[in-house]
Amino acid sequence: MSATVPDSPIIHFLPYQKAWIADQSRFKIGMFTRRGGKTFGSCGEIVDDCIKAEIDRRKVRWTILSRSEGTAKEALEDALKPMTRAYYAVVSGLARQGQPRFVEDEFHVPAHAKEMRQGGQTFLVDVPEARYRTQEVHFPGGSRVVALSASPDAARGFGGNLLLDEFAFHADSRRIWGSAYPVAARGGHRIRVISTPNGKGNKFYELMTAEKEGRIWSRHHIDIYEAVRQGLDVNVDELRAGMADQDAWAQEFELAWLDEASSWLDYDLISACESNSAGIPEHYMGGLCFVGVDIAARNDLFVIWVLELVGEVLVTREIIARKRINFAEQDRLLDEVMKRYRVVRCRMDQTGMGEKPVEDAKRRHGEDRVEGVLFTPAAKLDMATTLKESMQDRKTRIPAGDPVLRADLHSVKSQVGLTGIRRLVADRDSDGHADRFWAQALAVLAGSDGAFVVPRVDVIERRGMNFFGAGGGERRWTDRAPVDLGDDADDRWRHEVWS
Repeated sequence: MSATVPDSPIIHFLPYQKAWIADQSRFKIGMFTRRGGKTFGSCGEIVDDCIKAEIDRRKVRWTILSRSEGTAKEALEDALKPMTRAYYAVVSGLARQGQPRFVEDEFHVPAHAKEMRQGGQTFLVDVPEARYRTQEVHFPGGSRVVALSASPDAARGFGGNLLLDEFAFHADSRRIWGSAYPVAARGGHRIRVISTPNGKGNKFYELMTAEKEGRIWSRHHIDIYEAVRQGLDVNVDELRAGMADQDAWAQEFELAWLDEASSWLDYDLISACESNSAGIPEHYMGGLCFVGVDIAARNDLFVIWVLELVGEVLVTREIIARKRINFAEQDRLLDEVMKRYRVVRCRMDQTGMGEKPVEDAKRRHGEDRVEGVLFTPAAKLDMATTLKESMQDRKTRIPAGDPVLRADLHSVKSQVGLTGIRRLVADRDSDGHADRFWAQALAVLAGSDGAFVVPRVDVIERRGMNFFGAGGGERRWTDRAPVDLGDDADDRWRHEVWS
């Protein structure tokens, strides 16, 4: 901690946060437990540096690259804003120089051609324009902090000191690093990298573990037990019980590097498909929907997963998960989903006690829309493969920031038996392990076939947000006469819907 601001009731840092702030190494990386306040401590260093610059009549610049627009805004609202105001409240003389301003702005990247190399060949790829919302703090003396979602464009577009927040969860972390490092390293700027682990397939893992970088990087490591020992006020037993997954607990809180070799969906792949716009029913645009239903048995979860087709991407609109509900309640929940969304196909788990729910759903909603799937080993492998390929192609979006969902999707393992036949296994315990996985797999499978009939609905008009985000704005959808779109459903629907 610098001498600028004494520890006070207004600004309280835990010992490991103070150690992070006091460490003024040029290259610094920290692996911190979830819920440990790593972003708060890192923003403490940034604000402290800006305050010192204000007092010394200097200018400094910091760029924070977060995993999403939402987390960038959280950094501003939960850390940068209150901390800046607190510093101005306790440091005498600062207010006479003026007050800092908190600004929401936009960073625009025009359309351009990008050179790509593949297989010894070089070719140009057209890159559409993009807009990124920024959260900024402007100090009266000219210092500035800019927080925005991470991308190679953003990494190249901003100079000064750099903080990569939750870097292990950045999509395409290696390209972001390749763009950010040269810009930040130029001119002697400082680089800070913080995150919890997210498997071994990302740049954060390489930076945190590579021996040759050990002489360059100052490394900090605070797991949940050390954080609690130093004063973090959380109940470890409650956190562990709430996580309901030993692997996820080991990674998120004990900072273990999980072996992803047997995981069907590794954490890197799961993170790459996460979106802050997914999983919110109010963002439904009125498009065609595909539904997967995992029938509950005993203490398992009953799960309905709703996907909306947006362009060529299947976007999660709603996940309904209920434990210990009867068949009548399951039927009611499915009926409500079929009414709320333009469901063109619903795939249901027909295994065991699923026979009657599937039969009843076909009677209520039509055999052309509802189909049962028997969970044979071959069928499960086919569904899981379809889901994995959709995620690898970035054709699926799932809700961001849900550790229970991430643990469920990660829980399915691939094993090869003595006969050489591959099978998928998961611990199906009372916490609903893998029920969400199979509901999503059923929904993606429902959306993978080309031919379907658009259901007839009343003519309505509604507004929805632009899922792709970078362009901003709204799009208007008006339902028209239903038609059989056949094999070219995706393209014809896209031409009809978007105006």
